[in-house]
Amino acid sequence: MPSSDPDPKLARPVSGRPFAGRHVLFGVTGGIAAYKAVLLVRMLTEAGADVQVVMTPAATRFVGPDTFAALTHHPVYSDVFERTDAVLHVRMAHRAEVAIVAPATANVLARLALGLADDLVTSALLEATCPLVVAPAMHTGMWQHPATQANVRVLRERDATIVGPGEGSLAAGDEGVGRMAEPEEILVAAIRALAERAERVADGAGGLAGRRILVTAGPTHEPIDPVRYLANRSTGKMGFTVATEAARRGAAVTLVTGPVALSDPAGVEVRRVETAEEMAGEVLARYGEVDAVVMAAAVADWRPSEVAASKLKKDAGPPVLELRTTTDILSSLGKAKEDQVLVGFAAETAEDPTAEGRRKLQEKSLDLLVANVVGREGTGFGSDSNRAAILSASGGDLPVRAWTKQELASAICDRLAAAFLARR
Repeated sequence: MPSSDPDPKLARPVSGRPFAGRHVLFGVTGGIAAYKAVLLVRMLTEAGADVQVVMTPAATRFVGPDTFAALTHHPVYSDVFERTDAVLHVRMAHRAEVAIVAPATANVLARLALGLADDLVTSALLEATCPLVVAPAMHTGMWQHPATQANVRVLRERDATIVGPGEGSLAAGDEGVGRMAEPEEILVAAIRALAERAERVADGAGGLAGRRILVTAGPTHEPIDPVRYLANRSTGKMGFTVATEAARRGAAVTLVTGPVALSDPAGVEVRRVETAEEMAGEVLARYGEVDAVVMAAAVADWRPSEVAASKLKKDAGPPVLELRTTTDILSSLGKAKEDQVLVGFAAETAEDPTAEGRRKLQEKSLDLLVANVVGREGTGFGSDSNRAAILSASGGDLPVRAWTKQELASAICDRLAAAFLARR
């Protein structure tokens, strides 16, 4: 039987922004305690979290979705079929770093224990692999029923964190066990779940704790005159996602990025450059200090041999540009490689980029190469997904498939960690 007194360790106040940059999937189910979820979501956003709220249809009868949308600055979804183009439950599950269900009714506890996926909340949670924090709320008889207790045991065996319930006032004027834990308790339980997952990852093959990793991102801009430049379509999303994932796993990350419209990832040293030569200078200067380089940047292959000192006038007609090859940063790193793990990216328009990727992997002395299919809708530059293969110099290639950028970043970090373990 749960104690009526909250765990004093859970009840301590939370300071700072412990969720800065972290993605939280927040499920609200149909109980009167849904009003407490509003306060908890506000606390999470104030702690720095990026919160995506999903609701069961019954939950929307207790608190309107617009309330949560105003707090999180994200649309709130309650139907699997609202965005079939985005496959909502998969996208949200893969993005989440911790999932919270508050309040969790007896009904949702049963469905989670059985692995049912008959609404958006349970579908997303069945797909998710992140830590799960559950805050039950129901009448005493429902909580004490053997079926509910059996379901809670199953969830605990799967490493879910169960917070509460406490004892106190319930709906309809009743008193007893079944009151949802206070938002502060749930918040600290989520912080603890994230920390415990990070410790497990750092101790296992997925950990990068103590490693120094340099990541490049974005395009480079090669000036023609003071207002014009040569560039490509890269937005930097892939490199920024890799940098964020490596930092989450404990690595000391330096991100060298070309011109992009993205905010600096939390806990990452960011160096901003403009041209290919500037990027080459930053990367090569730091190469001897790092354990790995992930070259996700789309560095320009050519630059104008001369840059006009003033704006070229339209009336003078189209300029004739003489182009020079920029520094091949990957080749330079491959030639200077000692014990570093070197990861390259190649953008190809072929449906199967494996053959060309294999050639570049060997030619540039890489350990891994991500061969991306670009030039079509929904994949590559600017999108949230990629169609890519991961090729390895030591074998164990991953064939071309569809990935979210987060999935691809996780796979790259898994391969980095495995390479470090093998060299140990």
